Amino acid sequence: MSPEPDYQPRYPGSDRLKGKTALITGGDSGIGRATAVLFAREGANVAIHYKDEHEDAETTLALMRDEGCDGLALNGDIGTKQEAKRAVEETVKRFGGLDIVVNNAGEQYAQSNVTDIPEEQIRRTFDTNLFGPFFVVQSALPHLKAGASIINVTSVTAFRGQDLLVDYSATKGALLSLTRALSSKLAEDGIRVNAVAPGPIWTPLIPASFPEEKLAKFGKGSPLGRAGQPNEVASCMLFLACEDSSFMTGQTLHPNGGDLVGG
Repeated sequence: MSPEPDYQPRYPGSDRLKGKTALITGGDSGIGRATAVLFAREGANVAIHYKDEHEDAETTLALMRDEGCDGLALNGDIGTKQEAKRAVEETVKRFGGLDIVVNNAGEQYAQSNVTDIPEEQIRRTFDTNLFGPFFVVQSALPHLKAGASIINVTSVTAFRGQDLLVDYSATKGALLSLTRALSSKLAEDGIRVNAVAPGPIWTPLIPASFPEEKLAKFGKGSPLGRAGQPNEVASCMLFLACEDSSFMTGQTLHPNGGDLVGG
């Protein structure tokens, strides 16, 4: 990608996640990588899960090691219950517990015409973007204690849609509803469930999803006039993962460049 996305944390760590263990899906690149590196800087044990981008995952692990974190990388299809369970169990086995779950893995495929969206694509998108987070949460709950945090990465498209990403928008709307339902369900257990809804963020998913003519204008329609960087979303993840947000559940943060959306 040119320019390269900015993954590096902006500030020195302050041990806000010291002694905590986090599992981040889609942690090999983009928002997931920036979150993994920031969590590592803040003292967490971090496991990343990814599909098959081995080189990207190794880069993320190296960045985490630079922060003093000997992280764990796991790969497979997070859209299956078996793999979601394995990811959780391997994380717990390695680090002795689980405190933070970040459901970040996502797929999107631009299609101009709704009638052209193949059934296979719809099912694949829902598997990764919605069923994966559901399965991860199901597998994680037996290990989560009061004070734990679940963070779901939804999207601005959950609030205003996106003409080229109809199926993707549908999954992100469902994930938003899942966040709200889970937050109510798990509140009595002291487990917080929140969401982050990024707008136009410059990640590898963008050039892989959109035609060339769209890339030159990507993000320029936001009130701030530019696309965001992964490290500008990672700070939202940190806030929701640590005790700074101890009185927040069922909420959504909006790093989207100023796009005013309801909810």
